[in-house]
Amino acid sequence: MRILSISAQKPDSTGSGIYMTELIKALSKMGHEQAAIAGISKNDRVSLPEEVEFFPVYFDTEKLPFHVVGMSDEMPYESTRYRDMDEDMTERFIKAFTEKAEEAIEKFSPDIILCHHLYLMTAAVRNAFPTMKIYGFCHNTDLRQMTKTDLRRDFIKENIRRLDRIFAAGEDQKQRITDIYGSSPDIIKIIGTGYNNELFYDRKLRVKDGKVRLIFAGKIAEKKGVMSLLRSMSLLPEELKKRIELRLAGGAGNKEEYEEIIKLSKACPVKVEFPGKLAQEELAELYSRSDIFVLPSYFDSIPLSMVEALACGLRVVISDLPGLKDWADKSIKNADIIYVPMPAMRDADEPERQSLPEFEKRLAKAIEESAGRVSETPADLSEVSWKGIADKVLD
Repeated sequence: MRILSISAQKPDSTGSGIYMTELIKALSKMGHEQAAIAGISKNDRVSLPEEVEFFPVYFDTEKLPFHVVGMSDEMPYESTRYRDMDEDMTERFIKAFTEKAEEAIEKFSPDIILCHHLYLMTAAVRNAFPTMKIYGFCHNTDLRQMTKTDLRRDFIKENIRRLDRIFAAGEDQKQRITDIYGSSPDIIKIIGTGYNNELFYDRKLRVKDGKVRLIFAGKIAEKKGVMSLLRSMSLLPEELKKRIELRLAGGAGNKEEYEEIIKLSKACPVKVEFPGKLAQEELAELYSRSDIFVLPSYFDSIPLSMVEALACGLRVVISDLPGLKDWADKSIKNADIIYVPMPAMRDADEPERQSLPEFEKRLAKAIEESAGRVSETPADLSEVSWKGIADKVLD
C-alpha cells in the first residue's frame, strides 16, 4: 500500500510528532511505500526512514513568514499559536499545505492519506481532495484548540466530519470527538498508543543507594503540572525529602513560565535537575536510572511518555486523566501506577487555582506511597506496540 502521512508541525519534537514518526517506521517495516509532509524550519533535521520520501513545508520563509504553528500554546521550540493567526496567516497556511499535498499526491499517488490532529491542516486537506481516502488521528491537543480557539471552527468541524475514518486513543476521547465535531461514532476507531520496544526497555542501570530518583519527561510547562510537582516536594516527609532527586527532562514552554519554574526549583527542598530536551536514546537511558515516573498533567490523553517509562521498569505516579486508567487496565498487565485525582478544572487544560493545594497534597501522598514500594514484577506491555497500531490503522 502507498501511504502519505501529514502533520502541520515538526515530526519528532512532541508526543504527536513521535507518534507519527514511529507509526511511519512500523509501516515501513511492514513493507508499505510511504511519503510524509510536515511543517519545519529550514535548519531542522527530520529522522524518517531513508525510503520515505519527504515533502517539507517550510516556515520562517517568504511564503510562510512566521514560526511553525504549534497544536499546544507552549511548544518546546519557537512556534506560532493558532489563536494569534490572522486571516492572511491562515490563508497562507492553508495554501502551503494544500499545494504541498497536491505535489505529493501527483508525484507519489497514495492509496490513503493519514493526517495527524483533527484541526486546520487536516480540514484543509479533506476540503481540497474530496475523493481521496483520508484518515485523521486525534492527539487531544486538537480538542483543546477546538474548545479554546475560534479560528475557522465551522470549516474545521465540517471537514473533520467528512473524514473516512478517525482514530482515537480511548473511549473518553472518542466521546469528545463526537461531542465537539459531530462526527459519527461509526467512523471513530479506538487504537490506543504504541512504544518503541527496541529502544525503551529496562537496562538495569538503577543504583541501590537509598536515593529515590523521580523523573518527569515532557514540556516544562505549568499545564503539564510541573509547578504543582515542585510545590508538592515541600509536602513530603522530612526523611523522604533527603532521599529524593527530581529530574525534569524536556524543553521549555514559554520563557516566563520556565523562569518561574526555575525559581520554584531553587526553593525546592529536594535536589532538582534539568537535563534539557533529550534524544530518545538518552531519555531511555535516564528512565533506566530512575525509580518513579511522575506526570501530574492537567490535560493529556494516553501519554506516550508513561508507556515508555513503564517499559523501562519504572513505577508511575500520574494524574487520573479521563480514560487513562480504563485503557491501562485493558492494555497493560502488572503496571505499578498510582492515579492522582485531578484538581477541579475551569476549562480544558486550566485548573481552578483554589483546588491546587489539595491536588498537590494528593500528589505528595502518591509519591510517598510509590517511594515505599518495590516493584518485583515488570509491567507487561506485550499488547502495546507500533505494529499493533499500524495493523489497526490498516484493518
